[in-house]
Amino acid sequence: MSTQAFQGAYLLPLFDAIEQARGEHAYRQLPAPAPASSLATDDAPLGPYAGAHLIRSSYSAGLSHADALRRLTAAGEVDPTSPWTLLRGALENFATGLWLLDGAGRSERRRRALSLWDEDMRNRQQHETDTAHLPSGGMSGAQRRAEIRAIADRLGLAPLTAPRTHQILLTAAPAAGLTAVKVCAAWRAASGFAHGRYWPNLRASQPRAAIAGDDGVHTVAFVIDEDQHRPLTEYCRVMLLRLQERYEVRAQAR
Repeated sequence: MSTQAFQGAYLLPLFDAIEQARGEHAYRQLPAPAPASSLATDDAPLGPYAGAHLIRSSYSAGLSHADALRRLTAAGEVDPTSPWTLLRGALENFATGLWLLDGAGRSERRRRALSLWDEDMRNRQQHETDTAHLPSGGMSGAQRRAEIRAIADRLGLAPLTAPRTHQILLTAAPAAGLTAVKVCAAWRAASGFAHGRYWPNLRASQPRAAIAGDDGVHTVAFVIDEDQHRPLTEYCRVMLLRLQERYEVRAQAR
């Protein structure tokens, strides 16, 4: 059984990249695309449902997840589950931003943006139904979905299909120069931890102690397996840097 204390040196390159995005009081946001940029041209017919809005939101959410792990590590309170869950959130968000940017052709990028907006508003519609709440001003989730689908019809992009995280990762990984199956394997383990599954403990944790109970059943205490967590950390860092690079190119005026 491993009794080695958490080292975490492999996290430092990712944390350094996160620090570069921190301002004095908040994260530095990705700038709005220049009017004459490729990204602005993509978004021109999408109205309020611009892909840039989703990309910038995913970027910020990814930073927040990764930075939460940085703060947890700095406090010396690393448990065997949270680092996986936090980097799962970071990876999914960075991959989503890259997926939106790297579609092959303008029509495909617009379709991806509208598909994600449609899924976003489907979730909003469900929440409004569950809470019996409708906005007092403005449009409901259902009304916005109808508007999004009308835009897709007008642009010849229908039908819209809800994007699945696994497929986003499979597509975004090669765009970042990563091996898709390896990225998805790390993400799957992280998802297992996030959902309280048992198998990731056996695959990606190390047993540290076994505590015998009065009923003869042993409770096993686990610590994070740094060798297993390291690839996920590197995938997050690479996705983040690639997202920043691609956004800078696509959002600048030409």
